[in-house]
Amino acid sequence: MCEILHKFLMGLREFIKEYFLGFWDYETPKVMVVKNTTLGVIYRSVQFLVITYFIWYVFINEKAYQESETRPESSVYTLMKGTAVRGDDILDTVEYVRPSEGGDVISAILRREVTYDQRQGTCAEHCKVTNANCTTDTDCVKGEVDFDGHGIRTGICVQYLNHTFKTCEIQTWCPIEEYAAVREPALEAAINFTVFIRNSIHFPRFKVLRGNIKDAPSKRDMQKYLNKCHYNEEKEPYCPNFRLGYIAEQASQNFNELCKTGGVIGVFINWKCNLDLDPSHCKPTYSFRRLDLRKDQANSGYYSRFAKYYSKDGVESRTLIKAYGIRLDVIVHGHAGKFSPIPTIIGTVTAMTSVGICTIICDWIMLTFIDKNEVYSDRKFDEIIKEPAVPTPTELSYINSFGSNHSDLSEGVPL
Repeated sequence: MCEILHKFLMGLREFIKEYFLGFWDYETPKVMVVKNTTLGVIYRSVQFLVITYFIWYVFINEKAYQESETRPESSVYTLMKGTAVRGDDILDTVEYVRPSEGGDVISAILRREVTYDQRQGTCAEHCKVTNANCTTDTDCVKGEVDFDGHGIRTGICVQYLNHTFKTCEIQTWCPIEEYAAVREPALEAAINFTVFIRNSIHFPRFKVLRGNIKDAPSKRDMQKYLNKCHYNEEKEPYCPNFRLGYIAEQASQNFNELCKTGGVIGVFINWKCNLDLDPSHCKPTYSFRRLDLRKDQANSGYYSRFAKYYSKDGVESRTLIKAYGIRLDVIVHGHAGKFSPIPTIIGTVTAMTSVGICTIICDWIMLTFIDKNEVYSDRKFDEIIKEPAVPTPTELSYINSFGSNHSDLSEGVPL
């Protein structure tokens, strides 16, 4: 046991000694020319790929020579316009827009379910509510509030409308929405409603302020242009008026289906500005995508509830409206870049350093797959323990006037 421990300690001592002495060794690259066509093709091909990557992708496509700003300051103002007819009624923006003048979120009501003349009182709970069905008063706990219910239970079991079964009585706004709501037809004329979206964006680092509305000689000309234009990516890229039908189409949605269930659509305004050019070239692009989840049909779509209160026969009453519609979320992204020497230097140094990968790859191929007889490795790695007093020339090596060691392995190396 002692002998094994002694050998282990001696081996550990030698290892530490060699590691310590080797730590102070100096390594210098040795230039060796290998005239092998296959290896040369691989070397130049890898060089070409690396240089092409940095020139085309890093510098041209990603513009690594620019200083960039990706968190601009932005403001959004929205306004919906249009008039619709429902029966004998004329509907304007006050009737179907929430809010009438919005910021980055605005919605249009496309279909309504209206419950008229609701008053505070007692009525039967809806039969689909959990534990709402009962046979006697003991089945209803007074003061209990069900999470999915419509009010507070009074502790009385009453007949459910004109049916033979009973449900627990509740104190709430009666009649409740589920069995008293009147479903109105969809507002299909809303497909031609227009949404005015004004967006201003500011890049503080570069002191550049841009807007998505085309400049005009006068305020009168501007108003005249805005009253008649509709956005078109090719013909009217500076018009901020968007038809609801166009937005639904660009988001790959059926407008009639949206009228039934409602939906949330994102309006993405993307600013990608190259400030090495004149700021007038900084123009927005638009994209549209539905944001609410369609997979979960029970929770998909968009709707909201609001009420109109009034007094009838001295009693406070209300009309409850469940409104299905399109909600537009305006989301602004901005990126601006301008030439700067610091990122240019960093990118250039990174590119030059990355070219060294070519040498590493080719050395690995040469020493692993081509160097069958270890001829290359014997020439590539030299260990000099002590500097000789007189240089000893070799058959394939020479020392020129600058002191560089250069080997030419063009002949006599079996592949």
